[in-house]
Amino acid sequence: MRNPIALAVLTGFLGAGKTTLLNRLLKDPDLTDTAVVINEFGDVAIDHLLVENATDGIVEIGGGCLCCTVRGELTERLAALAERSQNLRRVVVETSGLADPLPLLQAMMAHPEISRLYRLEAVITAVDAVNGLATLKAYEEAQRQIAVADRIVITKRDLAADNPETVLVPRLAAINADAEIVDSRDHALNAAALLRPLFAGRHGVKIPKQDARDLKHDHHHADYLSFTLKHEGPLPLAVVEGFLDLVASQQGERLLRIKGLVETVDDPGRPVLIQGAQRLLHPPERLASWPEGAPRGTHLVLIGRDLDTHYVRRIFSAFLGQPLVDTPDRTALEASPLAIPGFRF
Repeated sequence: MRNPIALAVLTGFLGAGKTTLLNRLLKDPDLTDTAVVINEFGDVAIDHLLVENATDGIVEIGGGCLCCTVRGELTERLAALAERSQNLRRVVVETSGLADPLPLLQAMMAHPEISRLYRLEAVITAVDAVNGLATLKAYEEAQRQIAVADRIVITKRDLAADNPETVLVPRLAAINADAEIVDSRDHALNAAALLRPLFAGRHGVKIPKQDARDLKHDHHHADYLSFTLKHEGPLPLAVVEGFLDLVASQQGERLLRIKGLVETVDDPGRPVLIQGAQRLLHPPERLASWPEGAPRGTHLVLIGRDLDTHYVRRIFSAFLGQPLVDTPDRTALEASPLAIPGFRF
């Protein structure tokens, strides 16, 4: 009978840096014979294309949130992974940024076959030092992600205007005093250190010390939405950057996450990776080549709460130079979101 497979869960709110952290871990020799399961909230999956290497494969689960709609699919995939590979030593599950990990963990550990095949190794939660405090105040999901963590990894410290130790770290400790809080910049933060179980011999889920009412899984994602902007063919990078800057300034805190790949006119063979969270837009990153399976052109996934999707789509069309459909020429020019206020022809 084979030994139980180590199961690690990587969670964190939208834009917290989960995929970046995962890519770092997968370069560690200790993570050989590892498979990755990635869940995304949205109609077009992007994150699985950005994971650089998983020695035992990548399984992408899209179209819903693991904690709500696809828990059954997750347990099926985990069982299939264990059956497919006798050399599999570990599976890392990266949840969507909107997932509440607690019901997910409970579902996995309550499943007879999964609890026999797998051993819960650690729950790691990534927290963005730039937006983390505001996110915790605004979103219950972010608080739940902290509450169930074994280890909390603070990311983007170099981009934060304030010292996280003064406000953010005390807030994290107040939510989960048992969690170990670490810095993503720590060079000693390798796979062995991050995935080391805090509770040796632990079985099942560590339930956070909260009021029982807080453990009910009654949240909904109705306020959240995800939509995709697409364009076939290459674009000038300046066009995309101008669009992103305007959307971030106009939509403000409602734009929780933006990510995607852009084919540019100057180097179509090497796509540009676009990532942002709330008002923070990361500098575009030129990849060495197109990830396997990634479609050419531009695909931008936007996740937000109460986003004005019609306005965002109009801005995107305006930057592409596309006229408003079924609109007289004069009206189309004056109604363009890029038109100068008060200017008339």
